[in-house]
This record gives sequence, C-alpha cells and structure tokens, in this order.
Amino acid sequence: MHATNDRSDAAQTRRDSRWRFYRAIWRWHFYAGLLVLPFITLLAVTGAAFLYQDVIDRSVHHALKVVQVGGARLPAEQLVGAARQRYGGRLFVYTTPDRADASAEVGLVDTHGVRQVVYVDPYRARVLGALPEHGTLSWTIRRLHSLALVGPYARGLIEMAGGWTIVLVLTGVYLWWPRGRGGGVISVRGKPRQRLFWRDLHAVTGAGVGTILLVLALTGMPWSWLWGAQVNRWVNGHDFGYPAGLRVQQPMSHQRLADSTEPAWSLRQARLPESVVPAQSIARLDQRLHGEQDGGLRVGNEHSGHTALTGHADNPDRSEYSKHLAQLDRSAQHVHGAIGLDAAMTRFDARGITPGYSVAPPRGVAGVYTASVYPADLQQQRVIHLDQYSGAVLLDMRYRDYGPLAKLMEWGINVHLGQQYGTANRLILLFACIAIVLLCVSAAVMWYKRRPSGGLGVPPLPADPRTLRGVLVLLVLCGLVFPLVGLSLLLLWAFDRYWMQRVQADASAEGAARHKHG
Repeated sequence: MHATNDRSDAAQTRRDSRWRFYRAIWRWHFYAGLLVLPFITLLAVTGAAFLYQDVIDRSVHHALKVVQVGGARLPAEQLVGAARQRYGGRLFVYTTPDRADASAEVGLVDTHGVRQVVYVDPYRARVLGALPEHGTLSWTIRRLHSLALVGPYARGLIEMAGGWTIVLVLTGVYLWWPRGRGGGVISVRGKPRQRLFWRDLHAVTGAGVGTILLVLALTGMPWSWLWGAQVNRWVNGHDFGYPAGLRVQQPMSHQRLADSTEPAWSLRQARLPESVVPAQSIARLDQRLHGEQDGGLRVGNEHSGHTALTGHADNPDRSEYSKHLAQLDRSAQHVHGAIGLDAAMTRFDARGITPGYSVAPPRGVAGVYTASVYPADLQQQRVIHLDQYSGAVLLDMRYRDYGPLAKLMEWGINVHLGQQYGTANRLILLFACIAIVLLCVSAAVMWYKRRPSGGLGVPPLPADPRTLRGVLVLLVLCGLVFPLVGLSLLLLWAFDRYWMQRVQADASAEGAARHKHG
C-alpha cells in the first residue's frame, strides 16, 4: 500500500515539475512574442513582396525597364554617352540587360556625389528616364524589409529580432508538443469567438511553419549588426571569400568591391587587384599633371591621404577636392590608354559571364574593370577583374572558389531571398509568409481574449521560481551566440523582476485590504 502511494506521489511530483517548467517556457515565449511579433509581421509582408521584385519593378517602372526588341544592341559606350549627354556626370557602373526586352542601366554620379541610374534603350540609344540610385519600388521594399528606414540601428534590430525569433520557435515547439493530446496539435477546436479556437490555430500554424521560420531567422542573421559583421570579417580574414593563395599571388589595392557595386555577402571585404601601369605612360602622365592648375597639383600630391580628408563632411574644400580628384583620374586613364568599356565587355562576354552583369570602370591609374553578377543560380555567381590597360584577366572568381563557410552562408542567403530553387522555393516562402502573418494575428487575438483588465497578461510564474533556472540557462546560451540577444535578455530579465515585484506588491496590498475589511 505504501509502495503504491509512493509511486503515485512520485508521478504527481513529476507532473507538477513538468507543469512548472511548462509555465516557465510559456512565460518566456510570451516575452519573445511581445518583442518580435511586430517585426515578424513587417518582415513577412515585405518579404512576400520582395520575392517578386522583378515582376513588381517591371510593372511599376515599365516605361523605364521594358523596351521593344530591335536588331543588334548598340555599343555600351554609345549608350553611356547618350545618358551623359542628357544628365551629365561620370560613369560609376553600367548594367547590361538581363533579357531581350530589358533596358540598359547607366549609373552616373555628379560632382556633388549624387548618384542616379539612367535607363537607356539598348537598340536605339534612346534615354527613357532616370531614378535615384536604389530608387525603384523593389529597393524601397528591401529597405523596409531590412528595417533600414529605422535608421543606423536597423541591423541591430535585425539581430535581436532574429535571435528572439529563434527563442520563439524553440519555446513554441515545447508548448505545442502533444504529450498525449490530440486537439491543438493537428486540429483546431472551438469557434472563432472562443479563445480555444485561436490558441489551437496559433499552435497548428506554428507547428506547420516553425521550421521555415527558424531557417529564415538563421539565414537572415548575415545582415545583422554585431554577429553578421563579425562573422563576415572572420570569413574574409581567413581567405574564405577569395580563391586560395590570392593575397600572395596577386597584388591587391586598398579599394574594395563594395565601394563600386553591391557584392555578395562573402565579398563585402574583398579588395580589388591592381592594374599594371605601363612604364612609358607614367612619364606622359607626369607631363600632363604638370600642366594642371596649381590647385590640381596640390590635390594630386595629397592623393595618398584622400581617405582621411573626405572623412570630414564639414570640410569646405571637400567638393573642390572631389572635382580635382575626378579630373586627375580621368586624365590618368586617358593618358595611360585604358582599353575602354566596350573592349572590356567584349572580354567579359568571351568568358561566358551571365547576362545582366554590372561593370564598374577603373578608379584611378591602377584601377580595374570589374564585372559582377549574382543571379538566382549560385553556380553562376561571378566576379571578374581586368587590367584596364592590357585587358588581362586578373581574377575570375566564382561560387566554387569560396570556402566551406562562405558557401554555406551564400546558399542560406539565396534561399532566404527566394532565388535558389526557383519557383518552388518562392511558393514555399510565400506560403510561409502568409502563415507567419496568420501566426502573429492569432497570437494577438489569443492574448486579447486572455488579458486581464488593466494588466499586461504575462503568464503566471511557476510556484517554485527555481524552475526558471533551466530556461535561463538556455536563454543565456542563445545570448552568448548572439550578443545583442544577450543584452536584450538582461533588459527583459530586469523588466520581469520589476513586474514580478509589482504583481506581488499588488497582491499583498489586496490581501491586506481584504483582511482589514474581514
């Protein structure tokens, strides 16, 4: 008899322990949702739109993006000339059409550093119009999705939202786990006016989309502030973003690929190689530079320190300096006899680069022609650098040249953007985005129906506060992996302590009042 009672007591103790742990998990699931559900909703809506960015841009900007197919395309230099004749400025990037009815895009920058993209009919050299750089609707959606409109702290918010989303998914899986239940696991009980209906809808939706949400959170981390930046530096610092041995086999400049184009994540830190300046051209350059105005000569002598100078936005001489620097760069290229944009593109095409690639012209006397393209198929990603004088290939880098970690990160990014695996991936992600919005709506309705009058509706603490220790260990581990999540965890823990003390004080005051009147 005593043995039976002991077993019964032990079973009850285990059930009580599980229930206490469940309440602890529920409490932190609530906090995670409180923090990230608004962000998740925004990211889901904008992410769904971004999946079809090309369709959106070709529809909204049809007059700029779409042309009537003609005969042979005109040389790129002729198209650039037409754009410069209309708007002026200096070429910083030329993007080839990615399909037969697409316009060419000519990126121009004026003397004040203002950039714009001019759209030109590649068959007739007719200028169709212009937009500010990144001025298309898809780029606006992209900035909304990345929270860039929030300001300089956007990437930090991305990191915290991604980290807490991971916490949300993991705790949600524990809360959903069947434990012998049938309802609320794969079926929805009740009616829409009941909280049970929204609870079950939330649980079933979360179970269906949880894995995808977890993958999206993890693959979105490369854009984060602290974690993403540190991993990026580490990856590139160990040659994962370059072919093996490149740094010792090829002289590299201090210019970076990110200064002239939108590189792949693994190439944010990539530096450009240097062109070999012909010896006979150096003398001609010196002669030409000696013919410049004294102001230009002074700027030329300070060329090596231009980074420090341009770093001061309030410098009254910055604009004049930039004008002189651009003039010297153009003079250098003219004197040295760069092969030209058309000749460079002939060499790029001969190497079989995917249409739709962008070409950045050389910057300075040792600059290079750079062609880059990042299509949906990872295997077709490519960056090619040419010597601006000889046209020799200095570097031809593909996805296969990345290291293991860089390959994994690029794959995750491509999947996140809906590019890899084509239509099937986009449909899966579109379904996931819709389900995520439903998940957020059901959570809000469920909370609204459960919340007490005048209260926040935080799930109650376990009877034994020690139950929280296991949960806190898991959260601390997540915080160590994602430091900003750890910081927000400390702030949330402090808030939770404050809230517990407030609830306990209110309960004590209410008990004292009842005792007094009793």
